[in-house]
Amino acid sequence: MNHRPLLAALAFAAMTAHASLAAAATNVAGVPFDDTAIVGGQTLVLNGTGVRTRLLFKVYAMGLYVPQRASDAGAVQNQSGSKRIRIVTLRDLSAEQFVDALVDGLRKNHSAEALAALDPAIAAFRKAMLEIKDAPTSTEVLLESWNGATRLTVAGKRRGEDIPDERLFPALLRI
Repeated sequence: MNHRPLLAALAFAAMTAHASLAAAATNVAGVPFDDTAIVGGQTLVLNGTGVRTRLLFKVYAMGLYVPQRASDAGAVQNQSGSKRIRIVTLRDLSAEQFVDALVDGLRKNHSAEALAALDPAIAAFRKAMLEIKDAPTSTEVLLESWNGATRLTVAGKRRGEDIPDERLFPALLRI
């Protein structure tokens, strides 16, 4: 399956947070999202949710957790502290499809120079993600940031080492 970038719905979720917050979004496409999460000892709030579709098929549900709710993507980007992107697959995906979509999204949203600077971090993320082979329906993927590092957890298991490049998570948010 060749689909749009993994986190393409993130900007939509961040910019439409005011609508989903009013409804206290806790269930998206049958996937429950807690109102809060703890990352790096910091309590985060659910800022927005969304569903990524491809050719009328639901691909994944996602939620963005940040220290303070914001309805503007720039305000979300500029918040200090921990953050979490929670993705739950709604159909079977290969790890390669998942990571290729993410890298494609990075390419589309960054200059060649910025992307080149992220190459080691992207390579570390790619390696960790490809180790899982598959992301069957209902697989939970957590992308978390705190203390300048990005952590990948898939199906409750930490994958790879924390990626210490403080530019990676903000780059993911820009997709």
